[in-house]
Parts: sequence; structure tokens; C-alpha cells
Amino acid sequence: MKNVFITGATSGFGEAIAYKLAQHNVNMIITGRTENKLKEVAQKIESTTQSKVLTLAFDVQDYAQCEKAINSIPEAFKPIDVLVNNAGLAVELNPVNAGAIEDWERMINTNIKGLLYVTRLISPQMIEQRKGHIINLGSTASHEIYYGGNVYCATKHAVLALTKGMRTDFLPFGIKVSQISPGA
Repeated sequence: MKNVFITGATSGFGEAIAYKLAQHNVNMIITGRTENKLKEVAQKIESTTQSKVLTLAFDVQDYAQCEKAINSIPEAFKPIDVLVNNAGLAVELNPVNAGAIEDWERMINTNIKGLLYVTRLISPQMIEQRKGHIINLGSTASHEIYYGGNVYCATKHAVLALTKGMRTDFLPFGIKVSQISPGA
């Protein structure tokens, strides 16, 4: 049975991806910041599919939380076969001269650093197995910008660059790396 790890699985694309992949009878590790919401998603998956679900409540912005959560994964859910780096957010529409530094920090820390932290902690398992698939959620903002989306678009351009770089880094180990770029 495959083991699938999804960040940001409490809503939106992450939640939808979790439901869809669970229909393939895989072990699901769903993550997010809100434990109650994770438990709701897990209950729905387990009541409608044959998949087993492990929930991990942590914030991808915090490397220590990522490390603690990922190191707590029981053997039955290892190694990770598929990593879906979905956690991300867009939180303002101001031009750079009026941007809120706190919003910039949240977007950079979640959209870029969170993806890097989780990938850094999970990819060694894939390298050891010499297989795996990493799927990064980008955006059409990975390819084009929009007014007021300066920092968000920059973070999603970074996701595209990281995806391409990871593809090169992990090719010798048989690990696939893909990006999905949904739009509005």
C-alpha cells in the first residue's frame, strides 16, 4: 500500500486532493494547522474509503514543528511514496510600496520555506527507496503576475524554480517531481 503525505489538507485543493487520492486505497498522512479540521477530513475519508489516515497538526512555517511531526510518523505509514506540497496562501493585494511586511513573511514562510522544509525532511526516505513522486502546488501566478500580487506571484515563481531544480536533483534517484498550476 502506498503512503501519501499532503500538506494543507484542511481545506481547498489539499482537502480535495486527499479525498480523491484516498479513493485509491492508500495510507494518507494529512497535515494542517487545525487539528479539529484534520480530524473531520480524516473521519470522512475513513468512513467513505478503505484508506487509513494519520493526521499531523503543525505549521509548515516552523522547521522544528515540521521535523517533530515528520519524525513521529509510525512505521506503518513509511516510507512516503507521494508528497503533495499543497500548503500555501495569498494574503494581500497591495503594491510593494504599501505592502504589509507581516503578510509578506507569512507568504514567503509558507509558500517557499514550508515547501522546502517538508521536502528536505521527506526526500531522504524517497532517495533511500530510489522512488517517489513529489507534487508541488504552484499557481498560474507561477507563470504570470497580476496587479497587487507581487509577493504572492514571486513565491509561486519560486515554487516553479524549485520544482525544476528538484526534478534535476532527484532524477538520479528515480524520484518524479511535478507541479500543478491551478488558476482562479
